[in-house]
Amino acid sequence: MHPVLSFALAGLAAVPALSFGSNGNVAFAPRTRTAATELSMASVVDEAVATSVESIRIEKLRNIGVIAHVDHGKTTLVDAMIKQSGVFRDDAQAGEAGTCVMDNNDQERERGITILAKNLAVMRGDTKINIMDTPGHADFGGEVERVLNMCDGVLLVVDSVEGPKPQTRFVLDKALKKGHKVLVVVNKIDRPAARPDYVVDKVFDLFVELDASDEQTDFTVIYASGIQGRAGTDPDNLTDDMTPLFEAVVDAIDPPKVATLEPPMLQTLVSNIDYDNFKGKLGIGRITAGSVKNGQPVKLVHPDKPDRAGRLSSLFVFDNLGKKEVEVAEAGEIIMFSGLDEIEIGDTLVTNEGGVEAAPPLPPIAVEQPTVRMTLGVNKSPLAGREGKFLTSRMIRERLFKELDRNVALQVAETDSADRYEVSGRGQLHLTVLIETMRREGFELEVGPPSVIFLKNEETGVEEEPWESVEIRVPEEYMGSVVDLFNTRKGELQDMGIDDGPEGMSVVKYLIPTRGMLGLRSSLLSATRGTALIDAVFDSYKPKINEVIQARDKGSLLAFADGASTPHGLEGAQDRGKLFIGPQTEVYKGMM
Repeated sequence: MHPVLSFALAGLAAVPALSFGSNGNVAFAPRTRTAATELSMASVVDEAVATSVESIRIEKLRNIGVIAHVDHGKTTLVDAMIKQSGVFRDDAQAGEAGTCVMDNNDQERERGITILAKNLAVMRGDTKINIMDTPGHADFGGEVERVLNMCDGVLLVVDSVEGPKPQTRFVLDKALKKGHKVLVVVNKIDRPAARPDYVVDKVFDLFVELDASDEQTDFTVIYASGIQGRAGTDPDNLTDDMTPLFEAVVDAIDPPKVATLEPPMLQTLVSNIDYDNFKGKLGIGRITAGSVKNGQPVKLVHPDKPDRAGRLSSLFVFDNLGKKEVEVAEAGEIIMFSGLDEIEIGDTLVTNEGGVEAAPPLPPIAVEQPTVRMTLGVNKSPLAGREGKFLTSRMIRERLFKELDRNVALQVAETDSADRYEVSGRGQLHLTVLIETMRREGFELEVGPPSVIFLKNEETGVEEEPWESVEIRVPEEYMGSVVDLFNTRKGELQDMGIDDGPEGMSVVKYLIPTRGMLGLRSSLLSATRGTALIDAVFDSYKPKINEVIQARDKGSLLAFADGASTPHGLEGAQDRGKLFIGPQTEVYKGMM
């Protein structure tokens, strides 16, 4: 069934009423907002000035992205929404699915984080809600940036105790700049130390700091416990299910607005890429205008690249936790398609039917640039070939370049050596996840140390390096050790104080070169006996510090002979450093 279309004449439905005060000044009295009349003031002004044509609103559809800082309960909240939307046949099937249904990757479940952005769709009454779950860790922030191109609004999930964190600021800034409306969800409201009023105040302050518009700052707040599957508009009076959250999504998030549904005006910006062993590359994007049919001639256009023509072999929309094949999809819907092998992020899908003038390309997405690189190559140690199945440089090369089909923030380059490749990513965790994935698949690798990527500023000609914004929460007695470590790594102190929370933790914020962050986490945890809470996010490129940044003050422990490690030998070594082998482990001379 086609979604119900309604037409809202620009400049009429949402224009505020005017009244005149006793002093003669004009006062604006906004009309009561409804789902049918809620147009942003910016869009009303733009449409009223530029044109008087009608804009089409797809009333029975919502596209939302879920954004948050890492570990604020995003995926658990989405799980609760899934389970209460009739996705599972019964409670037994829901129980079999377990927790963190969206985290279907082994590493995601083990690490407790979301690594890849995922799409799903649920029905609430007669309204379809496309939900995009995003990673919370800064290393995977590029996934968030691309998802925001497909949604009309976002759910900003904030912990009821911690409040906004560095990654919260990063993702919210991106959403506000795109003009999205924000529905704030104060999650984990069941925690004993919850302080919802403080958190909402801090979120409001963050909106103001990020120059949000008046309409964006007038956000709706829902209080929820994702793990209990409950939500409400009052933190002390939650309902028994997530109904208030679903209602808020429909009421507070605008439906998609499109210019036309005419097929020749098809425009779909490719925001993400997936890969299927049978269908090849799959493009994912939102139809901005027009409509598309399965099997129709299309082409990919880009302002800076030649056109690539082809024919759609499959057309999907998202349905519950999977996707379903459809014959036609219209503007406002999020689609997945196959049939064109040379799909890239930032391409625009347009029609290529004979006798029809195609629509122009949309402004492309800038794929985020990596900041850290490592070398991966063939294992040349005496113990090579004892654990893995895939050992040769050809196998490693094929696997790395295949990863580029779906991991678009990654870059792989050849080196001077035929059996070693340079892999660049957004951070240490980004690269670590790839290495661990390959290890589990049976690859044996020789991994080089991480190093940062320097860039030359085209305007000034100055060499620059990446800097990170870091926030550390730590008991007061360890504050001196933390400051000491950051000073040796050339960190610049930004702020210091006491957290308002019940634990009374000290909070310190630094700007530090990414070079200084390499290996710093383990040193911080050792210096604070594991009590430090560390949050870091990429800040910007700044002029390179020419001084040497001391990465470590100790050397490495090396085996002095071939053979098996002994308890006696390990006992003498453990006083001098950290061990990551046990007794009777095969070692070779020079092995760390």
